Amino acid sequence: MGLLEEAKRVAAKFEYPPEAVNAGVKEFLREMGEGLQNTRPSGMAMIPTYVTAIPNGTEKGLFLAVDLGGTNFRVCSIQLHGNSTFTLTQSKVAIPQELMVAPTTSKQLFSFLAKQLESFLKTHHNEHFELRRKKSLSGEEAVKDEQFFRLGFTFSFPVDQVGINKGYLMRWTKGYDLKDAIGKDICALLQDEIDALGLPVKVAALVNDTVGTLMARSYTSPGKTGTLLGGIFGTGTNGAYVEKLSNVAKMSEYTEAEYDKSTGEMIVNTEWGGFDNGLRVLPNSPYDEGLDKESVNPGMQMFEKRVSGMFLGEILRRAILVLVNSPESQLFKDEISSSNDFGSTTCIADDSSLYKIWGIDTSFLSTVQGDTTPSLQITRQALDRELGVSAASTEDAKAVKELVTAIGKRSARLGAVAIGAVVLATGRLAETSTGEESVVDIGLDGSLVEFFPGFEDYMREALREIPGIGEEGEKRIRFGIAKDGSGVGAALIALTAVN
Repeated sequence: MGLLEEAKRVAAKFEYPPEAVNAGVKEFLREMGEGLQNTRPSGMAMIPTYVTAIPNGTEKGLFLAVDLGGTNFRVCSIQLHGNSTFTLTQSKVAIPQELMVAPTTSKQLFSFLAKQLESFLKTHHNEHFELRRKKSLSGEEAVKDEQFFRLGFTFSFPVDQVGINKGYLMRWTKGYDLKDAIGKDICALLQDEIDALGLPVKVAALVNDTVGTLMARSYTSPGKTGTLLGGIFGTGTNGAYVEKLSNVAKMSEYTEAEYDKSTGEMIVNTEWGGFDNGLRVLPNSPYDEGLDKESVNPGMQMFEKRVSGMFLGEILRRAILVLVNSPESQLFKDEISSSNDFGSTTCIADDSSLYKIWGIDTSFLSTVQGDTTPSLQITRQALDRELGVSAASTEDAKAVKELVTAIGKRSARLGAVAIGAVVLATGRLAETSTGEESVVDIGLDGSLVEFFPGFEDYMREALREIPGIGEEGEKRIRFGIAKDGSGVGAALIALTAVN
């Protein structure tokens, strides 16, 4: 068997045919329905966000956004111009390691965050800031409510959210461990430290970055059609969409919740990375199984482990190693220099990333997929530079590209399952409208949709295979890149919270 045939045999493990796509859609719809009914669903969480309106591009004003997503803290101001455009000013600071763990208290961490906000306002909005602050600190003239800056707080840790600006920390991740914060309202923790500095700022909204993606796209998208869905296909994957409030049956159990019911809608955060953890319908190759066993959360986030950029490189690494370790395979075994146009023999370095778990970054897959040079020179250079495979042959590069295409295509087709199910569940394609109003607008963000060549085309191919969408429905679906959900999106959520 030739090398390319061997690679195709392994690549076949990643095939995801139309019947599997449709079985996935059916199960996705079932989990959506269960999640909207139950506060503790067995599948996707389907979390209410308390955001009950989406922007249309005419909104104006100056808003603040802060983003605590890991080791960095970002502060932004966003000026909305009212014509679907905005101006963004931002700064970023690293969180000192000692503030992330005990004996530091949550008060010390949030005090640090508030001081970064103060520094940003002094630097970028000093005149505005000083005027408001003087009024805030003087007992003679109180600051009017509308004179406060409104802030959207993107907080990328598990939270039990019970209102637009109220959420209790469930647990820390990403290296943080400040136990005194568990069970506390993180918006209140930040507001207390803002108030202690006398800053004229109100924490108006607690923000999920996927919801922010939807909001950012809806503000900047062309025409009057509101965005239905915001989806992230990057390091992780998730989606948030606009649902009829009457369908979110579990809201009746949130007796403390305060939110605007007048629109009849609410954005729901699906947490679709956890779709089908029981593997009823998801594909499950030996490479998926091996990755899951060595992950930090076996049996969890099974959809994400097949779709998102964080995991595709590791799937590829395992698939390549099967060929490298096979005595019958000729991958990277070009031992005769005369048959290699580098004039050298192929060699894998002892410290190659191929031998290290999580050793291949998803950017490598995008590089290979985009290589159209006749002898795949770019791929061969990347194999040398990133994986320590020197003097790889054209045949080696073709074999690797075969695997990359199969893994990326499966990821995109799985992504279409999630998007297609949401489109079908909301009945948007059943609405008999024409022209611009017939468009189903979807905002996407993440490295896969931006940088993996053909990702959208593979998604669209799968969407056409779904009954209820088909070729005509797929044509009505408009994808648009939505940038900066944690900045612009957070500001827009703060705006809707005020309104």
